[in-house]
Amino acid sequence: MDRILIEGGHRLNGSISISGAKNSALKLQAAALLTDQPVELTNMPRLADTRFLAHLLARLGAEVEEGPGPRMSIHAGRIDEAYAPYDLVRKMRASFNVLGPLVAREGQARVSLPGGCAIGARPVDLHLKALEALGAQIELSEGYVEAKAPQGGLVGGEIELAFASVGATEHAMMTATLARGETVIDNAAREPEIADLAECLVAMGAQIEGAGTSTIRIQGQARLGGVSYPVVPDRIETGTYAMAVAATGGDVVLTQVRYDHNKALWRALNEAGVTVTQEGENVRITRNGSRLTAVDIETQPFPGFATDLQAQFMALMSLAEGASVIRETIFENRFMHAPELTRLGADITVNGNEAVVRGVPTLRGAPVMATDLRASVSLVIAGLAAEGQTEVNRVYHLDRGFERLEAKLAGCGARIERKSE
Repeated sequence: MDRILIEGGHRLNGSISISGAKNSALKLQAAALLTDQPVELTNMPRLADTRFLAHLLARLGAEVEEGPGPRMSIHAGRIDEAYAPYDLVRKMRASFNVLGPLVAREGQARVSLPGGCAIGARPVDLHLKALEALGAQIELSEGYVEAKAPQGGLVGGEIELAFASVGATEHAMMTATLARGETVIDNAAREPEIADLAECLVAMGAQIEGAGTSTIRIQGQARLGGVSYPVVPDRIETGTYAMAVAATGGDVVLTQVRYDHNKALWRALNEAGVTVTQEGENVRITRNGSRLTAVDIETQPFPGFATDLQAQFMALMSLAEGASVIRETIFENRFMHAPELTRLGADITVNGNEAVVRGVPTLRGAPVMATDLRASVSLVIAGLAAEGQTEVNRVYHLDRGFERLEAKLAGCGARIERKSE
């Protein structure tokens, strides 16, 4: 099993190119099932998760080709069987989003209930209620969702989400593009990846208004066409590398960035004493000399502080002067990185959905174990700033969401390498 070795205490200087967003790319892959025409995704990240989903799409009958470069072509000219088995869907929650496109196009589908990271309950009931609002008949049997469209296909309807679920919003929006009539999604999530998916669907011929706001309107179409579409830059990768620079000190330019997608993080970093400068499509992160200042944060849906950046910010605050309170409001059980950070010398007290982080002057390297994607990269950030060597185990989590992590950091002066056994 692979592990990452880090010799900490080295400042980062240089530039890092940001890859396409994993959380957008996966839904764009699923959207390719809505048409029998070729879909080309550029600025496509090469990740374990995107490959998992590509394998599932091929299992359904699509022709999938990766490369050259950051590119993936998907041609679902036909669907061999609208069936997504457990052994594929269990590896990644986003696989479940093939359900709606399959029902919309084929009139029926059988898809396993999803698996994914153990970061708390993430039920799919909102997804299923959205499909039912479009006329789908849903049955749960032996761990599978069996969905059928009424005779004549799905019909537009009113979908009011109990909370602003990103996955349910995206799932409902994709499905509604092929439902007859108008669909209105109220209390829709507003994350940038939703707007990115909508832009791609519109380029395929869909009619969508309001993506990125709390009310989305979709006028269903008889069919969608092919498209060549660039995946939006990854705001979570952007924030992660920004915090790596903040933790170690230095001067790094992050290129191909959407500055407006991370405003909550930029505010928090400024309060902590980090300089964040927008330079066109780039962002420069600098910290020289002075110690970080403790900052309180609370995770919130976009445009608030992203839950996917909470673990990284906790690693950063472990080195700040003073005490910070980190409140997690999106997912339960998402402080599993805290005990591992304490192995490096961090002072963290967890009480329910709050963690109090009392900054220490120095972290010291130690063997640690990743528990999920974002937790694992928080340990990398801490290891980069710690004295001595840190060994991060179970790094397969990292490969799910970060492309060429070691190479990008090493290019800026980090002493980091992967060891395979």
